[in-house]
Amino acid sequence: MSIDWRPTAEIATLRERARLTGQVRAFFAARQVLEVETPMLGHGGSTDVHLDSLSCEATTSAGRERLWMQTSPECHMKRLLAAGSGPIFQLARSVRDGEVGKRHNLEFTMLEWYRPGFSLAALIDETDALIREVLPQDPGPQRRHRYRDLFRESLAIDPFTASIDALRQLAGTRGDLDMAGAERDDCLDLLMSLVIEPTLGREGLDVVIDYPASQAALARQHRDPEDGEWVASRFEVYLEGLELANGYDELTDANEQQARFHEDNAARRALGKPQVTPDERLVAALRSGMPAGSGVALGLDRLFQLALGRDSVAEVMAFSTPSA
Repeated sequence: MSIDWRPTAEIATLRERARLTGQVRAFFAARQVLEVETPMLGHGGSTDVHLDSLSCEATTSAGRERLWMQTSPECHMKRLLAAGSGPIFQLARSVRDGEVGKRHNLEFTMLEWYRPGFSLAALIDETDALIREVLPQDPGPQRRHRYRDLFRESLAIDPFTASIDALRQLAGTRGDLDMAGAERDDCLDLLMSLVIEPTLGREGLDVVIDYPASQAALARQHRDPEDGEWVASRFEVYLEGLELANGYDELTDANEQQARFHEDNAARRALGKPQVTPDERLVAALRSGMPAGSGVALGLDRLFQLALGRDSVAEVMAFSTPSA
């Protein structure tokens, strides 16, 4: 049997990738943002119900331990912030189980950076500037959209006030699925991915803000001025129907962070998903005092895919997971 040993990206593409990576590093060097490296393995994994962490058994100074492959460098980088690092960025190898497709790979490169003292609006503008630095063509104007307004415009429904029955019916119809018993966020995620996301970033760089509070993850929350509804202080950036970046006004409350870890694992249990060990070192770092500020994670392979005009992330990686 013949084994295909060849790279999934052309060598010329890899040269272009190296050039673009240099541009990214120069972008942050000009802004005096420190490049750091953090471990791919940690004692805690991501408890996020929408992410699936991989783990391994390893021999350490403490003996045989279960270590978690990091779905992003977030927890380690926040520990650096708490230790006084100042603004930092990283080109991190990240691993997520089940991430397969033209836009996904089990192993990928996450560009993540943190800006102590930055507002979310300031970080949105810096993310916009970074994307424009890498793309060979002008992506068009930046446009900001409130999450609930997108649902109102595209689906004639308010995602915050609609009944769960209405959301299940709409999601089932749009997805041609049986959504009976589905949770609220499951319905919203399906509608977002099937109906709204494909339309975003077609006439510019679209930024979505004010997500439901239930989707805050590791972000702060604030009140929607329209009706006082709690919303997540986060944003996502889209271009050509592709999600490129996800940013937060970072949560700094240790007790709230610990509570969210427990809530995530409870949700995982309810769905029959395996439990994930929370990163207690992050909680300890927050107790010691992490400076207020904002951070963002950007899928570098996706950005390079768009910049180089390729059809999949595999075409800008030396070896995608199936061929590795």
